Amino acid sequence: MVDTAPLTAPWSNWAGNQRGTATAILRPRSVADVAEAVRTTGAAGGRIRVAGSGHSFTGIALADDRRMELSELDTDIRVDTERRLVTVPAGMTLRALNDLLARHGLALPNLGDIDAQTVAGAISTGTHGTGAAYGCLSTFVEALTLVTGTGEVLHCSADEHPDVFAAARVSLGALGVLVEVTLRCVDAFVLHAHERPAALDDVLGELPTLVEAHDHVEFYWFPYTSRLQVKTNDRVPADDRPLSRLRGWLDDDFLSNTVFAGACRLGRAVPALAPKISAVSARALTERRYTGRSDQVFCTPRRVRFVEMEYGLPRAALPEALAALRRIVDGLPFKVLFPVEVRFTAADDIWLSHGYGRDSAYIAVHQYVGMPYEPYFRAFEEVAAGLGGRPHWGKLHYRDAESLATAYPRFTNFGTVRDHLDPNRLFTNPHLTRILGA
Repeated sequence: MVDTAPLTAPWSNWAGNQRGTATAILRPRSVADVAEAVRTTGAAGGRIRVAGSGHSFTGIALADDRRMELSELDTDIRVDTERRLVTVPAGMTLRALNDLLARHGLALPNLGDIDAQTVAGAISTGTHGTGAAYGCLSTFVEALTLVTGTGEVLHCSADEHPDVFAAARVSLGALGVLVEVTLRCVDAFVLHAHERPAALDDVLGELPTLVEAHDHVEFYWFPYTSRLQVKTNDRVPADDRPLSRLRGWLDDDFLSNTVFAGACRLGRAVPALAPKISAVSARALTERRYTGRSDQVFCTPRRVRFVEMEYGLPRAALPEALAALRRIVDGLPFKVLFPVEVRFTAADDIWLSHGYGRDSAYIAVHQYVGMPYEPYFRAFEEVAAGLGGRPHWGKLHYRDAESLATAYPRFTNFGTVRDHLDPNRLFTNPHLTRILGA
């Protein structure tokens, strides 16, 4: 039975920049319920959007008719430790998935820095971590099940409906309701983390060597300075250098969240202080080394609210993009309060993956909630698009279908699969119409 409830409160994403009102909330408990809801909605000429944890900054999850939530969807959880495969409900959060895997001596090979997303939301938007040898999280998908716009329950993998599989691993929720996902895992592992301040020019000078020398590399540039915070994570055999509870609280809770939140509020109230705040922030987090369970090193708490744009670029374009970004920041009529994040991924073959066919460098620009951001983001997007950049599907951008079709070699192929699976556009909304076409 599908629980159907009238909307009692407006829906908002985590950042608060996307808000919507649905005509009804659908909470299916089984795959059969999902199929029934799709058929009923289709017969009524309605539309459905599935909302997860709200960690996308775009209007991708906004429902202008019926909103579906998968938190109560109950599909079998199957863990095959010998083959290192796990099958889970698509509405499961990454945090719950990580704990499940740890109990079975398994782990995902890579993760981003937020674990509040649902599995469906993470793979549908191309969520990624960092690491020269690793693609986005969707590259770990071995099989998936979705309910199409006609109410058909479709199982797909590299061997079963391979074209659907190539499209559905990063689908933006445009092909159907993702209800179950099978992921290829690895044996549980420990990471050694090294975090250190550095000079921007020094890191850029050694960047290819740095990226290849470590399993995972990322860095944060602090606007108005030439300073970075560099983070490297590498697999090690033993958890022999755990982070003390005090140091973890001091750096990750107090400095990175409590103090930083206060600094952002101050910078919003007195924008002229932003360069000084950035300079102090660049020196506040000192060098540290520690070991820990992989997901607990990859994922960190994020309590300071912000909006974000992120672009995947050919790796060779990174220095030019950063140089242009520094000029943009210096020329803005307002101040930037958040650092810029840079990460790296390997090429993959998923049609709408940002990393399709090329090794990528990602640049993510942020702004504290309540501060102006659109001129900043638009200026950076102009640079990134000119360098062959592809916008992250879960982050703010201003591209449309005509523009995106030139950035993704298989964009037309995706549209063909969409026409087949959702011919009546039951799963669309204004945002998807803009970026994928009618």
